[in-house]
Amino acid sequence: MASSNQLKRTRPEAEGIPSSAILDFINAVEQHTHPLDALHGFMLLRHGNVVAEGWWEPYGPRTPHWLYSLSKSFTSSAIGLAVAEGLLTVNDPVLKFFPDAAPENPSDNLKAMQVRHLLAMNTGHQEDTTSKVFWGEDDNWARAFLSLPVENEPGTWFVYNTAATYMLSAIITKLTGQPLLDYLTPRLFEPLGIENPAWDVDPMGINLGGTGLHITTEDIAHFGQMYLQKGMLNGQRILAEAWIDEATRAISDNSNREAGPDWMVGYGYQFWRCRHNCYRGDGAFGQYCLIMPEQDAVVAINSGVRDLQAVLDKIWEHLLPAMQADALPDNPDAHDELAKKLASLSLPMPQGEQTSSQAKAVDGKIYSMAPNDLKLKSVAMAFGDESSTLTIGTEAGEQTVPIGYQTWHKGTAILREYGEEAVAASGAWTDDSTYTVHLCFYESEVGPIFTFHYAGDDLQLAYEPNVSWQAMEAMTITGHATD
Repeated sequence: MASSNQLKRTRPEAEGIPSSAILDFINAVEQHTHPLDALHGFMLLRHGNVVAEGWWEPYGPRTPHWLYSLSKSFTSSAIGLAVAEGLLTVNDPVLKFFPDAAPENPSDNLKAMQVRHLLAMNTGHQEDTTSKVFWGEDDNWARAFLSLPVENEPGTWFVYNTAATYMLSAIITKLTGQPLLDYLTPRLFEPLGIENPAWDVDPMGINLGGTGLHITTEDIAHFGQMYLQKGMLNGQRILAEAWIDEATRAISDNSNREAGPDWMVGYGYQFWRCRHNCYRGDGAFGQYCLIMPEQDAVVAINSGVRDLQAVLDKIWEHLLPAMQADALPDNPDAHDELAKKLASLSLPMPQGEQTSSQAKAVDGKIYSMAPNDLKLKSVAMAFGDESSTLTIGTEAGEQTVPIGYQTWHKGTAILREYGEEAVAASGAWTDDSTYTVHLCFYESEVGPIFTFHYAGDDLQLAYEPNVSWQAMEAMTITGHATD
C-alpha cells in the first residue's frame, strides 16, 4: 500500500501563492452566518505540494468525513476502471445488466438508456428518482429504479439524480460480484494511500454509490491530485488519461437548473464544470474536490455550510487571482501569521461563564421532555469544575456527552439514527439561567446548538441546526423536573 502521507509540504510562496491571500481566504470563510455553519477541513495544493492545510476543532486531519455526493466522483472512477478492464462500455444499455429486475414491457426510453446517461445525469427522467428508490417499499433498488417512467429521451434532459449513480454501483457489483468499495480498494484507494474507507450500503449490501463514502480531507486531496495529473500519482497510472478527459468535460447541459453560476456550466461523468475552466466533485453541505488545471492546483474541503456557492466565490475572489506562475520571495512574517491562524482553527464555542448562580439548583436534575421530533425523552446536566456532562434519554437508552468549557470534549453517543457516533461538545452559561451547548458530530456535517433555559422545575430546550435537509427553523422542547 502507498503511504498515506505521500504529499510534500512547502511554503505558499515557493509555489507562487502569497501567504496573505490564503489568510484572507480563511478569514473570509469564517464570516459565519450561523456559529456552526463553517468549514471543517481545508487543504490547498499547488504543483503537487501542500501549501496550506487546517482543520477547525473538533475536526482533525485523521477524522473521516461524510462526503455525500462527492462520493459520485469516486463511483465514476470505478466505471472508468471497469471500462479499461473491458468489463463494459459507456454505450451498454442499462437493462443489459439487470435482466431479472427489468419491467416486463420496458419503454423505448428505458431501453435506450445507457451507462453514459447514468454517468452524465441525463437518464431521461423528468425529476430526481432518488426518494422513490432509496425510501420506497422495494428493497431491490435497481428494480425500483427501472420501474419508474422515463419521460424523456435519454441524453436530452439533465436531472441531478443520486439513484442514477447508485445504478452504477449496482452495475459494478453485477459485473464483479464485489461491492463497489471492495472493487475500488486495490485499484484506487490503496494506490492513493486512502486507508480504511467506509461506504454505506443499501438493504442488499450494495454500496450507495451516489453518497455514503467516508474518508479524510487529505484523501480527497490525493484523489484530486491524481485527476489533476491526468490519472497519475507518484509515477503510477491509476486511471486512463482519455477517461479523465471524457469524465471532466461538459457532457450534459445543466443550464435548465435554477442554481448558482458554478452549477450551470455543464456536467460531466459525475463531475461539475466550474467557471474559470475548473471542475469539481462536490457533496451536500460543502464537501469539495476542486481541480484547477490552468493553475495546477487542487482545493480539498470538508464542511457543514448552507451556501455552497459562497465558498466557491471566496476561492475565486482570494485564491485564484493570487496564484502566480513563478515562485515568490519568501515572506516569513506573512507565513508565520498564516501558520499561527491555521494551527488555532476551531469552530466557535459558546461565549459565557463556566458557572452561574443557578448551576447548583439544576445540577443533576432530570427533566422529562414533552414529545418531540428529536425523540429526546429526558435530559440532565451535571456541572463540574473542569467540565460538564449532558445525559440524554433516548430510544437507545441513556447517552452521555462530555462538555468542555472554552474547549471541545470528545466522546461517543447514540443520538441519531446512525448508531454510535463521535460527538464533541463545548458549553457555557450565557446568562444566569441559560446554558448553551454547541454539539458537533465531527465525522459528519452536523453541528446543532442546544440552549437550556431553566426556570425552577421547568426547562425550555431550544434546538437550532447548522444545516438540514428540511427547513432550517429552530424548535423549542419543553421539559419538567421528575423529582
